[in-house]
Amino acid sequence: MGNCVAKSQSQTKDDDSVQHVEFASGNVQLITTKESWNQTLEQARGDRKIVIANFSARWCSPCKIIAPYYCELSEKYPSIMFLVIDVDELTDFSTSWDIKATPTFFFLRDGQEIDKLVGANKPELEKKIAAVNLVPRYQ
Repeated sequence: MGNCVAKSQSQTKDDDSVQHVEFASGNVQLITTKESWNQTLEQARGDRKIVIANFSARWCSPCKIIAPYYCELSEKYPSIMFLVIDVDELTDFSTSWDIKATPTFFFLRDGQEIDKLVGANKPELEKKIAAVNLVPRYQ
């Protein structure tokens, strides 16, 4: 994982010559350890930010398709913290979140789930992001 595919590059969903799409770029942070997860959530709490945690896998076609869009949304909504977690790299951690399918997006405030989306549904993802973005910040 690393950067999203550059917007100038074109890639079809059937392109097997590329091993995987990069999932983290723009304002998306890659979480590689439970410690980095805890630190990032603590930072979000201090910054009073909503967190969106995207549980994905490199081999997952829907994850590959939505990854560049997720990165674009992270730039469109800078007041929200966007994270990506590879379920294969953090298997035990992902299991603790009861991930049944990828991608799964959790919307968190103070580390607590306020919404969830399973699947690579672009319109629904943006709808949910826009909705949490409108929620008044902390008092």
